[in-house]
Amino acid sequence: MKAIKVQALSKKYGEKEAVKGIDFMVEDGEIFGFLGPNGAGKTSTINMLIGLLKSTSGTIEILGRNLETQKEAIQAEIGVVPDESNLYPEMSGLDNLTFCGSLYGMRKHDREKRALELLKIFQLEDVKDKAFKAYSRGMKRKLTIAAAMMHQPKILFLDEPTSGIDVASARQIRKMIEDLHQKGTTIFLTTHYLEEAERLCQRIAFIVDGNIVKTGSVETLKASLHDQSGLLLKLDQNMENLKQALQEELKLTKVEEINERSLKIVWPPEQELTPLFTFFRQKEVHILEAKRMEPTMEEVFVAITGIEHSEEKGGEA
Repeated sequence: MKAIKVQALSKKYGEKEAVKGIDFMVEDGEIFGFLGPNGAGKTSTINMLIGLLKSTSGTIEILGRNLETQKEAIQAEIGVVPDESNLYPEMSGLDNLTFCGSLYGMRKHDREKRALELLKIFQLEDVKDKAFKAYSRGMKRKLTIAAAMMHQPKILFLDEPTSGIDVASARQIRKMIEDLHQKGTTIFLTTHYLEEAERLCQRIAFIVDGNIVKTGSVETLKASLHDQSGLLLKLDQNMENLKQALQEELKLTKVEEINERSLKIVWPPEQELTPLFTFFRQKEVHILEAKRMEPTMEEVFVAITGIEHSEEKGGEA
């Protein structure tokens, strides 16, 4: 059984079609990354998956159940961490968690025990009686995730879980995600941090302008850019005019100067290295170090979406 199965899913807002008949599946127990530029349709898709937004057409199956006909049963099995906290600012951390447990029908003893257990896991025991509004941003994020885990959901939806928080809290949340994965929880993750997606996800789907344009493992996605694999070279002298000469004589598609004695060039793994070594020998330049460099997830993102990741701005659809 697939944890999530989506077929021909679409969403229109008036004349605008934000999600355009997409299909994808999430395997049971995997961490599935859902990435794309701002305005691509990520938020609309997530809101349809968790039952907050009605689709225009298509079907959604969660844990083998149809979302349209078995919405309540599905929502009892999933946990949702929105990009902004949905907890009560005046209530303490402990009270927020126990209240969330009551919404899932947990008995008083069970929800209190589970709340204290999660406060310990997230290292929030010392502030359990503090009002949520007094928490730091990182602490708020951790408690929001803890609230979604109160009923031990089979699927956890995480929307930008480490956005805007301190390094220590982000590291702790990533460790928690890995631990949940080890225990068999299925995780649907959106993030703007591509290194985070690379580290955590078994598979990633890219959505652009309402369409899923690529799905695959990190290894498969990187392999699709094999022609952009490169070499990092450290030389024994300044490059001077070497960059231009390399491009002209060896017909290289990309030569990037890292510093005055280091450069990165596109050189696919199957390409013979002899012409490169001959070039430097003729120029009387010695290669001190040569290191193979695979495409980064940012390069994968740019190649697939056509948008520079660092330039993303604006709202989300």
